[in-house]
Amino acid sequence: MCGISGWISYERDLRGEQRTVDAMTETMDCRGPDDRGTWIGGPAALGHRRLAIIDLPGGRQPMTAGTPRGTVAIVYSGETYNFTELRAELGARGHTFTTDSDTEVVLHGYLEWGEDVARRLNGMYAFAIWDEREHKLVMIRDRMGIKPFYYYETPDGVLFGSEPKAILANPLARREVRLDGFREILAFVKTPGHAVWEGMREVEPGTVVTVTRTGVRRHVYWELESAEHTDDRDTTVARVRTLMDDIVRRQLVADVPLCTLLSGGLDSSAMTALAARQLAVSGERVRSFAVDFVGQTENFVADELRATPDTPFVHDVARASGTDHQDIVLDSHALADPEVRAKVIRARDLPMGFGDMDASLYLLFRAIREHSTVALSGESADEVFGGYLQFFDEDARNGSTFPWLGQTGRHFGTDDDSVLRHDFTDALDLRTYIGDSYATAVSGIRRLDTDSDFEFRMRRMSHLHLTRFVRVLLDRKDRASMATGLEVRVPFCDHRLVEYVYNTPWALKSFDGREKTLLREATADVLPRSVYDRVKSPYPSTQDPKYALALQAHAKELLADPAHRVFAIVDPERLRKAAEVESPQHTMASRRGLELTLDLAVWLDMYKPTLTLS
Repeated sequence: MCGISGWISYERDLRGEQRTVDAMTETMDCRGPDDRGTWIGGPAALGHRRLAIIDLPGGRQPMTAGTPRGTVAIVYSGETYNFTELRAELGARGHTFTTDSDTEVVLHGYLEWGEDVARRLNGMYAFAIWDEREHKLVMIRDRMGIKPFYYYETPDGVLFGSEPKAILANPLARREVRLDGFREILAFVKTPGHAVWEGMREVEPGTVVTVTRTGVRRHVYWELESAEHTDDRDTTVARVRTLMDDIVRRQLVADVPLCTLLSGGLDSSAMTALAARQLAVSGERVRSFAVDFVGQTENFVADELRATPDTPFVHDVARASGTDHQDIVLDSHALADPEVRAKVIRARDLPMGFGDMDASLYLLFRAIREHSTVALSGESADEVFGGYLQFFDEDARNGSTFPWLGQTGRHFGTDDDSVLRHDFTDALDLRTYIGDSYATAVSGIRRLDTDSDFEFRMRRMSHLHLTRFVRVLLDRKDRASMATGLEVRVPFCDHRLVEYVYNTPWALKSFDGREKTLLREATADVLPRSVYDRVKSPYPSTQDPKYALALQAHAKELLADPAHRVFAIVDPERLRKAAEVESPQHTMASRRGLELTLDLAVWLDMYKPTLTLS
């Protein structure tokens, strides 16, 4: 795992721009603490920060290959899990290798197959190749969007990077956010390609972006497609298990310490148990980590989202699978620490307002990094197998908007609870933005002739979660982990599993009426009974009232500075009301309003963006 950056300028020789190239590259130092490198060849400059995972002495980047017609250079971030098979195939075609790294395999794959190399990769990746033979840049991102990748067109080329901060380090990039950018931040709909910053775009998942003197061309090499499912129940369950065994086996490959993220839920427990079983064959134990909060288990209060605390189930799995387990226990002071908030904002480049759920994830990863360099996560299983409440909510199933928005409003408040200024929210017109985005999102979902009305509604829900909602969570996990130099792998995002389960009828996904039945049955033999029977519980959030009180104190400090730029967005009177509410811990809308405001304030101070709010 690494951080990449680059600059293509067809009208200048970038050998005179080493300082700027270095500045862009160094913004990625957290993503790649082990090594750094740059390569400049006339109009092309590539930068790389390395987190060494496979072939520690080899695999340095940028990596180049000489050809009779010119140099081909690559900067690569991610992992290709089928690189050994590709290496063998390329070797049979006459390619020779000087390292054991997957990066060299991808580079030679490009030399052999060109842009079609993307179709042959199984993994999570974002990479850029400068092909001197044709004076073109090729940018490729993995199918599910696990690894982030951004670019910014300039008058004579393009800037690119793993994160916006790499691009923003170049003086050619404007630090401007307009109303449309704020719509994207606040709407929670994850528009494909949208990068919030004006002029910047994401390389969309499953897409190749090619830059030449004549401009930018995009083409899709993979998308989620509807197909008939012909397997019966037993065959389907067996196929899911076969896929999971193969996926976990591939993702356990690393030359550095590896662990699993264990929450005590079905997803992470199944993954951990499968990993433990596979490693036991060679006499190894899985190392597992879980997040908890001081006093959470002892003082837990059930609510509609979370019926049980995680820790007892975590420990059941750790015992059953024989993992070397450690709980990372966080307190309110750490969660509300302004320095932690600043690190999270720096990691994400944006004020997302996720509050303690972002802070705890960052702190968890920071603690894990002291012991491991790679972690396997259960992220995305809910989207793949249908684990969220909205999959069973008739209003969501039959609605005409993104199905998660009803649940979000129900648990975190509505527009009426917002701390934002009325004139700002009027200008945003989020209702229209969300409606237009939804219409675009569902327009490309193909209905099979065999789909009943109900089945197509469930197909539509699955598609929206797999192409919109999951990308929010993948980006969050990547940014928080890479900010600490930890690589997080997501087995449930393997495209083979996603394709197969997406096209499995809902009657098979939930044949007993419960969430994620298909996954539960496919891994039943490795799960403790307590986890098998457990109802879905989302990522934990602290219930300690001291956390909310700390937020209120920070908000009052902000209110003491009425000239702060945040008050162009936030209504001070509404913020004051949230800062003085008697029980903010149990008034979730007030708490979320405080968290969003504090995130906005830190972001404005840190990035100093130009705001265009009309």
